[in-house]
Amino acid sequence: MIRNSAAEMAAKLNAGDITSVELTQLHLDRIASVDTDVHAFLYVNNEGALAQAAEVDAKRAAGEKLSPLAGVPLALKDVMTQKGVPTTCGSKILEGWRPPYDSTVVTNLKKNGIVILGKTNMDEFAMGSSTENSAYGPTHNPWDLSRIPGGSGGGSSAALAAFEAPLAIGTDTGGSIRQPAAVTGTVGVKPTYGGVSRFGLVAFSSSLDQAGPCARTVLDAALLHEAIAGHDPKDSTSINAPVPQVVAAAKSGDVKGMKIGVVKELNGEGYQSGVRSRFEESLELLAAAGAEIVEVSAPNFEYALAAYYLIAPSECSSNLARFDAMRYGLRVGDVDGASAESVMNLTREVGFGREVKRRIILGTYALSSGYYDAYYGSAQKVRTLITQDFNNAFEKCDVMVSPTCPTTAFKIGEKSNDPIAMYLNDIATIPVNMAGIGGMSLPAGLAPEDGLPVGFQIMAPAMQDDRMYLVGAALEAALLSKWGAPLLSKIPALAGA
Repeated sequence: MIRNSAAEMAAKLNAGDITSVELTQLHLDRIASVDTDVHAFLYVNNEGALAQAAEVDAKRAAGEKLSPLAGVPLALKDVMTQKGVPTTCGSKILEGWRPPYDSTVVTNLKKNGIVILGKTNMDEFAMGSSTENSAYGPTHNPWDLSRIPGGSGGGSSAALAAFEAPLAIGTDTGGSIRQPAAVTGTVGVKPTYGGVSRFGLVAFSSSLDQAGPCARTVLDAALLHEAIAGHDPKDSTSINAPVPQVVAAAKSGDVKGMKIGVVKELNGEGYQSGVRSRFEESLELLAAAGAEIVEVSAPNFEYALAAYYLIAPSECSSNLARFDAMRYGLRVGDVDGASAESVMNLTREVGFGREVKRRIILGTYALSSGYYDAYYGSAQKVRTLITQDFNNAFEKCDVMVSPTCPTTAFKIGEKSNDPIAMYLNDIATIPVNMAGIGGMSLPAGLAPEDGLPVGFQIMAPAMQDDRMYLVGAALEAALLSKWGAPLLSKIPALAGA
């Protein structure tokens, strides 16, 4: 049962073949069985999840009309607030904090009867590409436990790949949904900026952060996307417009006549040979399904990484100033005679990890007097050029595509002492965040040289997220026909699910 898709689980719930309590217990048992090795979860809410499930079962038994995913379990990235449930953002500075309110995403999940199993591991404050920066230890990739599951949302993607949950929530600032999806053989979607409320999402970079759905199939991601999306007056950046018809698109998968633009700048040197071969194969399958493949150019994408690592740290240096030991969270050095400044300094020294400190320092410098225009101001100009590149390219195609990541999952510890090498993992995903458009990663197969998953990225214009699901569903169907079974059925580790 736990290898089924979320849509299949929902159908069995509606048919009375299983109850939500039984389905939830199956996943809680799976977590207890394998998560010591995977470490996808930071907190498992056994009692709360079963209580939610029982409530859904009672409503179903009473004949109430329920949402499509009612009773299906989900794993929640530990950067979203959930009332009364520990929320750490993977940091010691928030250890033990229990928020007094739900994020809008959590509110929407509860409204739709989706059962929240617990909170998943992540790079501290979503800063990282490997989930090695978590203050609570790394998460392991279920395909190979010696390798990273991507980041910052590696806990959510690993939970899916290990069959600990059929659905998950991630957040994406520069690729933190899509890159973990790519290296774990799962589906991850970064919706249009403002398409899903950021209220209750603990901010890293406010102009880039976006919550989104993580799943094992394109349809599952669409169903979850529809459940969490929509306008929210509590978020000033929330778009007041209808949610794109993502579920209908995922069920259609008809790409006949669509123009798919291959980004020249994201398909060159520096990509692992197996990544490129699986990408080319996917293009051939889309062409066979009736799409027209064209090449498009985005010349300013080469500056995206540098601009991102000025904008994001600048915003994080401001956002993380709130963790000052004065209001909530960790408090160190509070002894008689200690000044507020002393307590703040000691707390931030102990509470923040190395990568977070690195980015706070970088961002503070970029915003400092005399450097603001040269660094942060210039980066914002590059951001405008990247948006213009997308606009120009979308005049020639319906969606743009590229490999999601340059390589498959690397070994834990392999790049932890080389920040630049780590940052380069997001070279293909960052432009989407800079422009605020939608992006999806779905499995494109296994790289022949190492047998590890490869991701295929689809990018769509703002508030045209349904186009990603249309192309994603077409490619998924073609690949499933070619493989003969879901990709995750080939996973060598953690057998027995």
